[in-house]
Amino acid sequence: MQPEAFVRATYLSLTTFRRDGRAVATAVWFVPDGDRLLVVTGATSGKVKRLRNDPRVLVAPSDMRGRPSAAPVEARAVVLDGAGTADALAAIRKRYGFQARLFFRGGSVGLVGLAIDLDGRPDA
Repeated sequence: MQPEAFVRATYLSLTTFRRDGRAVATAVWFVPDGDRLLVVTGATSGKVKRLRNDPRVLVAPSDMRGRPSAAPVEARAVVLDGAGTADALAAIRKRYGFQARLFFRGGSVGLVGLAIDLDGRPDA
């Protein structure tokens, strides 16, 4: 079950791990979806490259600068296919309104969706 803090939060601090184990945190928009969180990001972003090597992540509700407002939760993330990315993008646009429509105005070209499983399983 997802913690209540994620439902109320506007931003998510998403921490991925480099090959050498160093953590890299990024603030992202997200949508709660059952026991997982959906995120949309650039397909060639560093976080996607890191996730392809290591699906382990830490997530925490945060402010827009990525400063966590609660303790991080261990989770696993998977890169979504085209249909999953389109669904995640639609959910982000619905939740964040005109800001997301402006930010992602080019559609899903060059984007990829991420599904973050809060139970820590790689497949949700």
